[in-house]
Amino acid sequence: MTEAPLLTILCLASYEKGVDFMRECHEHGCRVLLLTQSHLADSAFWPRDAIDHFFYMPDMYNRQDVVYGVSYLSRTETIDRIVALDDFDVEMAAALREHLRIPGMGDSTARYFRDKLAMRVKARDEGILVPEFMHVLNYDHLRGWMERVPPPWVLKPRSEASSVGIKKITESEQLWRTLDTLGDRQSFYVLEKYIDGDVYHVDSIVVDREVVFAETHRYAHPLLDVTHGGGIFCSSTLLRGSEDERALHDHNRHLLRSLGLVRGVSHTEFIKGRNGEFYFLETSARVGGAYIPEMVKAATGINLWREWARIEIGGRKQPYSVPVPRHDYGGILISLARQEHPDTSAYQDQEIVWRLDKHHHVGLVVGSPDPDRVQWLLAEYSRRIANDFYASQPAPQRPTA
Repeated sequence: MTEAPLLTILCLASYEKGVDFMRECHEHGCRVLLLTQSHLADSAFWPRDAIDHFFYMPDMYNRQDVVYGVSYLSRTETIDRIVALDDFDVEMAAALREHLRIPGMGDSTARYFRDKLAMRVKARDEGILVPEFMHVLNYDHLRGWMERVPPPWVLKPRSEASSVGIKKITESEQLWRTLDTLGDRQSFYVLEKYIDGDVYHVDSIVVDREVVFAETHRYAHPLLDVTHGGGIFCSSTLLRGSEDERALHDHNRHLLRSLGLVRGVSHTEFIKGRNGEFYFLETSARVGGAYIPEMVKAATGINLWREWARIEIGGRKQPYSVPVPRHDYGGILISLARQEHPDTSAYQDQEIVWRLDKHHHVGLVVGSPDPDRVQWLLAEYSRRIANDFYASQPAPQRPTA
């Protein structure tokens, strides 16, 4: 029987992401090509032993240049898969797949996982509860919407990631002033009713349109509040078997099936309003940021990056099947630090399973079979980190993690 040829996988990474993904592909015998930003050429982050060739672009967001570059590369390379390792690369990867006719998510579906307007319209049409929203386009429609929907509102860029570029609006004059500063970029924004409540995220693995693995979590504070108001980022596993967990699993399955995710991974956020209802906020076709995969691994033993790689390269020898997960609990804390190299050696509880190594940042992941122990550690470490390390700075224009 003839051995199937090795797959060549082109990874797009405009930020430092995806070490475990590339290592998993390499360990399965795939050729790994990495296309990244020129200024990241000398980064120590990349797993150079797992990458066959590096390619660089000065601007990963110039579609014509990237299409030209990858098309030129294809004169000598047979590319079997194109994978976007960062949220900002999802649309570019889709455009390249369309242009080169490579299997995977195309332009139309990619919009549902990047464009906050497209995903909201599709979700609403599929009967999924979303906060009331309005495309910033026609001023008469916008005035009518603001008369009907009382403030506060949230002005969101349609194609940014995390809470980057989001602005809370408290009255109509503030909105008009903000739109004046946006000029011709206004139509790239969506205005949404601000929902007060707790924010949850579901991190999933999808195979053949079915969610085969999903973990639910709750942020201690909404990411928008942390990014724009300061504080410590914190999230933890939701109580297993709880009513909220079951509801989020149902909403997540309905959403991802409706948006058309065929295979891969997803990070999806919902907010639970004070009325007890869950509203869909946003989703993605990539592994969650802010080191959330480390928390998922602490609770379940599942490495989302490696499982994503197995899905991409699966089918050559045997169909993909997700490993049997543990059902422990995980928690994560991340903060900016006053110190360039913060020393967390005084944090010695046995539940610590991961520590962040990044300049002017401090971060810990804990894991335990006991949810109460995880919550106690998160509360205690939040207090200690605030005293030992905490620093703040203005919200970034682009994410750094």
